[in-house]
Amino acid sequence: MSKKYLILEDGSIYEGESFGANTETVGEVVFTTGMTGYQEAITDQSYADQILVFTNPLIGNYGITLADYESLEPGIKGVICHQVARHPTNWRMQTTLPKFLEHLNIPGIQGIDTRELVKKLRVHGTLRGKIAASKDDAEKITADLKQKQVTKGVISRVSTKTPYPVPGSKRNIVVIDFGIKHSILRELAKRDCNCIVLPYTATAKQVLGLHPDGVLLSNGPGDPEEMIEATKMVRKVEKHVPLMGICMGHQVFALANGAKTYKMKFGHRGFNHPVREIATGNIGFTSQNHGYAVAADSVDKDNLMITHVEVNDGTVEGLRHKKYPAFSVQFHPDATPGPHDEDSLFDDFMSMIDQRKEEKRHA
Repeated sequence: MSKKYLILEDGSIYEGESFGANTETVGEVVFTTGMTGYQEAITDQSYADQILVFTNPLIGNYGITLADYESLEPGIKGVICHQVARHPTNWRMQTTLPKFLEHLNIPGIQGIDTRELVKKLRVHGTLRGKIAASKDDAEKITADLKQKQVTKGVISRVSTKTPYPVPGSKRNIVVIDFGIKHSILRELAKRDCNCIVLPYTATAKQVLGLHPDGVLLSNGPGDPEEMIEATKMVRKVEKHVPLMGICMGHQVFALANGAKTYKMKFGHRGFNHPVREIATGNIGFTSQNHGYAVAADSVDKDNLMITHVEVNDGTVEGLRHKKYPAFSVQFHPDATPGPHDEDSLFDDFMSMIDQRKEEKRHA
């Protein structure tokens, strides 16, 4: 294996061994605390334009299988870990992690002290970095990393360009794709929903023109405050149709109802985040992947109520509208991989839809 280097904007240089694609890349360096699910994380479009550090010391041990894809063309820039399994084995395995990354043209580095790297990111916050073949131009690379900002408009690259159906026979659901995980569609399919997936640019007229029973706002990467048109759409749609938001969808729902968002120091990424439901006091462990959050003090108490909070730092994890049948969560109730403590939220969405349909029948 050839040498590769991770160069950060603060001037730090980490030397390791290359695996995956033999190429260079630049991105925001973030970390996940998940102990499993490396394939789901790598193919999650919420990591678009980012270089992902795995805190678990060994990844790749059960290979790659088609059934575990969250997207077919992931937007992740690179992968960093301490060690890649040399002899992966699993009855479902179709290829290895290094071959998978090579096929997708995604570079990786192993042999790095990920504990030290993650500690740096926790103390100093998220940093931009470059996976480079040489450290000879480290000073120039560092200067470039400091000057260049994170590319905007990332959702426009990961959202579907063309609407497509996911057939079912019960409730009609319009899904807004900000960078959707396939696991969300699988959860809707389990409930036999008939789904139409629309691009993030969908207007209220287009959404309501499909006569949906409900609307789901998906997860996705980037800064939610860029979703100006989507917030306008939500503001109109929530008055007419039951709505559920997940991750980016949660943030767009919040913005549409007067709240504000902010960039977190290093975000929540992993499958072990405890979340408290305020009404019951119940704590569920959740799957999360986000670098932005809703500012609690900006939530308009006349329109929204905070339903869930993160136990470790108190950030807003759930919202519900006080006037309309609409709610959102920052975490992933689809949880692939991760604990399924909160997957009943999809059933709550179904019940909300059924109740609204019943009310219309008797109106």
